[in-house]
Amino acid sequence: MKVVVAIDSFKGSLSSFEVGTAVKNGILKVYNDASVIVLPIADGGEGTVDALTKSLNGKLKTVTVTNPLGDKIKATYGIIHENTAVIEMSSAGGITLIPKENLNPLKATTYGVGEMIKDAVTNGVTNFIIGIGGSATNDGGVGMLQALGFKFLDNNGNSIPFGAGGLKNLTTIDDSEVIPQLKNCTFNVACDVKNPLCGERGCSRVFSPQKGAKPNDIDIMDGYLLNYANLTKKLYPNSNKDLEGAGAAGGLGFAFSSYLNAKLTSGINLILDTINFESIIKGADVVVTGEGRMDKQSAMGKTPFGIATRAKKYNIPVIALVGSASSDSNYLNELGIDGIFPIVRGATSLQDAMNKENATINAELTAEQVFNFYKTIKG
Repeated sequence: MKVVVAIDSFKGSLSSFEVGTAVKNGILKVYNDASVIVLPIADGGEGTVDALTKSLNGKLKTVTVTNPLGDKIKATYGIIHENTAVIEMSSAGGITLIPKENLNPLKATTYGVGEMIKDAVTNGVTNFIIGIGGSATNDGGVGMLQALGFKFLDNNGNSIPFGAGGLKNLTTIDDSEVIPQLKNCTFNVACDVKNPLCGERGCSRVFSPQKGAKPNDIDIMDGYLLNYANLTKKLYPNSNKDLEGAGAAGGLGFAFSSYLNAKLTSGINLILDTINFESIIKGADVVVTGEGRMDKQSAMGKTPFGIATRAKKYNIPVIALVGSASSDSNYLNELGIDGIFPIVRGATSLQDAMNKENATINAELTAEQVFNFYKTIKG
């Protein structure tokens, strides 16, 4: 009996590794001689660094960087395969780093993301996997690029200030002092957002309100980003402000694709390719996946959908163990998930359900019961 357990984190409760281990323990109560492989997994968002470094026996490195409002904080990235860095932009530029009342995309910068990249590059890293969800920023990635040596200047030849507001004064872009190692680096960006940089579906109009933008700021920032895109086009003719994902993380997708020749790709597919998922599941009797809450949106590039899609190529049954499931989650049955099982075992508060000890016990007990049934029907 071979089972592969690849469950995304139950955010605010259990990490991918913790929930996977609980499920493994439940399975082994039924099949005590089973080969149960726990693969910490994520879709490019929160938990990606932890999941990939654990799955691939990598290491973590903590550095001091600049947070979105200019304060110094500690941020951690992973190193796998010796020369590949795994970075979550949210650890340096994330919306959760700033109190809600202080959110301000006119001031918020991605500079700390660039500092993380620079640290990795100067330590010999040449390949990057970067998740860009959960940003507090709308600066078009200019802050990140400034940290890497790109110059964004005003009419007087001075560096523009941090944040989307600084783009008001942008007249010149200079790449003559970029750190030289960048030319040898490749960037793969986990990006499931399809929005362009500017316009009605651009980052300013769609995402900046949740980052603290006032109604009057939205059109202003969109205009600043359009000017930035036009200046970029003069320097890098292949840049594309309308590229799907250019508007991700407040335009960070545009910066990566235009200045660093990055590939923007589905987060879960990038992660599954990195860990060579299909070679791991070959010969498996069952694949177990899941996430904290499953609903119809789980089909939009989330971990369980990506896992199921790969497993069904080999006709492997897929079971999802989840914290909770909405009434429309049955849609996932049509997409390759054969059974969806919430782990909560009775009426309870959200706080109690998310309690780490309770969630661990519930995940183990649910896995045990599911595999008891599986054993009965399989013999």
